Amino acid sequence: MTGARPVPSAIDPLPRDVRDQVLQVLDGPVPAPIVQAGHPVLRTVAQPYDGQLSTAELMALVEVMRTTMREAPGVGLAAPQIGISLALAVVEDPGPLDPEIAAARERRPLAFRVLVNPRYEAVGVERAAFYEGCLSVHGWSAVTSRHLRVRLTAADETGSPVDEELTGWQARIVQHETDHLHGRLYVDVAELRSLAATDGMAAVWASEPHPRTAARILGFPLV
Repeated sequence: MTGARPVPSAIDPLPRDVRDQVLQVLDGPVPAPIVQAGHPVLRTVAQPYDGQLSTAELMALVEVMRTTMREAPGVGLAAPQIGISLALAVVEDPGPLDPEIAAARERRPLAFRVLVNPRYEAVGVERAAFYEGCLSVHGWSAVTSRHLRVRLTAADETGSPVDEELTGWQARIVQHETDHLHGRLYVDVAELRSLAATDGMAAVWASEPHPRTAARILGFPLV
């Protein structure tokens, strides 16, 4: 909280129809600017994709999202994060370099893929809690409990159906990006006592395979 007087500014409402939003992004810089928390597009349920774009426009959008995600860098990007209220996300994870962390977090490489109208449901009741960040909440991370296993249903960019079970970090990525399409941010469910700046203590806490030291010192439960 600050005592500064707010400066009025014009807020661009969610633009017109979704194709207009896409064309606006395609006409802009690449990588695309990433929308930050507080923008209404991040709190709006995204429109299902039902052919609003031509094939060329969809492929161009996917390429912009791929470039933006990689340049950030991140392991996933949802369309609302670049100002487009469309149920579309891209994911890709090279995996961690530390084998102990990889084992603890069940983090395996995930090849680039496109998720159209994705949904997930929990498989079983197991959960895992780890530090998690978001390109739209720049500079912060917090411990977030997620389903350990999920069933993902979606389509890819060609319209082919996707129906598979994911576990570990891949399941976490899918949950995070799909939540974006429903107007949810990870901070809505994170342990806020664990919140840490990524240029400070977050690097220390997240260096452990499990965030047990952070939980003990900062005083939050691991679920």
